[in-house]
Amino acid sequence: MPMSCEHSAASGSATTWAPPAVVRVMVAQGARSTAMAADGEVKNIHTNDSTKTLLKNEALYEYMLNTMVYPRENEHLRELRHITEQHAYGFMLSPPDEEQLLSLLLKVMGARNTIEVGVFTGGSVLAAALAIPDDGRIVAIDVSREYYDLGRPVIEKAGVAHKVDFREGPALGHLDALLADEGNAGAFDFAFVDADKGNYGNYHEQLLRLVRVGGVIAYDNTLWGGSVAMPDDAPLTEKDREVREAIRAFNARIAADTRVEAVQLPVADGITLCRRVV
Repeated sequence: MPMSCEHSAASGSATTWAPPAVVRVMVAQGARSTAMAADGEVKNIHTNDSTKTLLKNEALYEYMLNTMVYPRENEHLRELRHITEQHAYGFMLSPPDEEQLLSLLLKVMGARNTIEVGVFTGGSVLAAALAIPDDGRIVAIDVSREYYDLGRPVIEKAGVAHKVDFREGPALGHLDALLADEGNAGAFDFAFVDADKGNYGNYHEQLLRLVRVGGVIAYDNTLWGGSVAMPDDAPLTEKDREVREAIRAFNARIAADTRVEAVQLPVADGITLCRRVV
């Protein structure tokens, strides 16, 4: 999502899957990928219709959600998800399988101090707050607290609001402010970035100084609906083309960055995990 913008599974019936109105045939399937509606109109890759996953078989995605995700979903995360889904921009919420992945990663790492760049209604913030110790801290940054205020009552109900240090405004400035305090250098275990894609590279440089050696930085939307693998002349909206090029450049940058070990996973809309090694 942008710095607050870019961000359902129905019943698990065993019916044969049929493509939705927006047809996106992936390159991996051996065909030219598109983001074109049945009427020929080019659509935005991320819409309210989005399944928020790169899996193109909806029945398979629903099976995964109904078998492994929803039964284990925290009641407060479920409540926040349901509240957010009623919002006009509800599709921007991090999907529950991604939140589950990040929660498990934080627990495996024993993470205590984290940073979130891009908050929206606070789904991933709540997932992190539930995963870290009671004395843990999340510096959560977003250009606007409007959407966060929608989710904050649920975070308070979950008893973890005291872990969240919400900071409103452009992230670059807030990260610089953190860096101005020498005590913050290498003080964070984990960071999650789901914000304006054109600044991913800038966030990366700042976060590498804030996250400890051995810590992890996670970047969301790094496959952008599969558009990164589409031909250059694929029918995309101007916005999607712009974001696609920013993501391609960022992916190439991370692939060549010897300061991190990196893995890119086809979870949700693509998530890249970078472990700082120097």
